[in-house]
Amino acid sequence: MADDTISVKLIGMELARDIADAAVLACRAKGYQVSVVVVDRNGDIRAALRDDLASRFTLQIAEEKANAVVMSGLKSGEFRENRQDIRPEMNHVRGILMMVGGVPINAAGSRLGAVGVSGAPGGEKDEACAIKGLESVEERLEFAE
Repeated sequence: MADDTISVKLIGMELARDIADAAVLACRAKGYQVSVVVVDRNGDIRAALRDDLASRFTLQIAEEKANAVVMSGLKSGEFRENRQDIRPEMNHVRGILMMVGGVPINAAGSRLGAVGVSGAPGGEKDEACAIKGLESVEERLEFAE
């Protein structure tokens, strides 16, 4: 018989904010003006930052990259590469963008959400900043209960 309730881990505001802040600063250190969006496991925004000179559209793109991660469970670039057969169709799904720059946030065997970055000159640079954001809280993620 199935359980009537389900327990899940959710990303807290402070952790989401710290990931976003570190990712923006990592890109800024390389001369890139970006936006970073952290979403929870359901795709709801927990933190969003747009650096001073980043285009306003980078917020939307960062969120949609993160949502692709939530849907697939993979980095958005891996999802894009693995599913070339449906990539054009997936880009028509509202709120999903199959571009490099989204990374999953995992802790203690649970998916907490995802971080998406947009605005650097190339998705691989966006992804590198997202990873730097996660690395900045690595110890907190390792010991999350």
